[in-house]
Amino acid sequence: MEKKTWRDIVKKKGKEKITVLTAYDYPTSRLMARTELDAILVGDSGGMNVLGYESTLNVSMEDMETFVRAVARARPPQLVIADMPFLSYEISQEKALENAGRLVRDGANAVKLEGGREMVDIVSALVKAGIPVMGHIGLTPQRFLRIGGYRTMGANVEELIEDAKALERAGVFAVVLENVYAESAEEVTKAIGVPTICIGARLWCDGQVLVIHDILGLSEIRPYFSKVYRNVGEIIESAVRDYVKEVKEGTFPSRENYKRKDK
Repeated sequence: MEKKTWRDIVKKKGKEKITVLTAYDYPTSRLMARTELDAILVGDSGGMNVLGYESTLNVSMEDMETFVRAVARARPPQLVIADMPFLSYEISQEKALENAGRLVRDGANAVKLEGGREMVDIVSALVKAGIPVMGHIGLTPQRFLRIGGYRTMGANVEELIEDAKALERAGVFAVVLENVYAESAEEVTKAIGVPTICIGARLWCDGQVLVIHDILGLSEIRPYFSKVYRNVGEIIESAVRDYVKEVKEGTFPSRENYKRKDK
């Protein structure tokens, strides 16, 4: 499979649904690389799903660099998009360029940042520097303190469309719409020429993104809009219980497990 670029994502708008999942490590990315998935998002959600943080506000650049390097080592053909963590891009254009450059050097093919019209100068600077950018509006988790919690957004569809259009003009190749009213997501999708990627915004976007831990039953708290496709969490717990039982009973290791393979 040839390596996908941001252009491959843009070409799918209105023609074929775009599929995106998060990943934070080498083994998961290696398995994803064998599939027809379009893009891998190295999300700051890894802070909660892998590192046990309470929110994405705790995620550092060093955390994200570790995640990106691990994913990149799997050499996935999918487009690898890295989240820019909290306060890695809001302070200044210079800081945003420096941090985005670090993620690209670590193996990211694009970066994602949160915010609408207030972020256009940052987006424009990154794009001019040669770094593809994905936007993110609606529920922006890095701003949950200001928003007042994790809630459905997009009641004012005109403002949402203005944000999306401003990001498009600044040069983003796609826009994530998170936890947005379905009707608003549909209007935004029609209003802009780049793909919209939904998470918790129902069917009307050009594509969907979910957290890998959610679809595998590994999340401590699963969002209402997600789906467990395989409950790997139950499989892991069952395997551990069987291991403990066999060790205590003395049935593991058996003769089969410690046969020498050399002669």
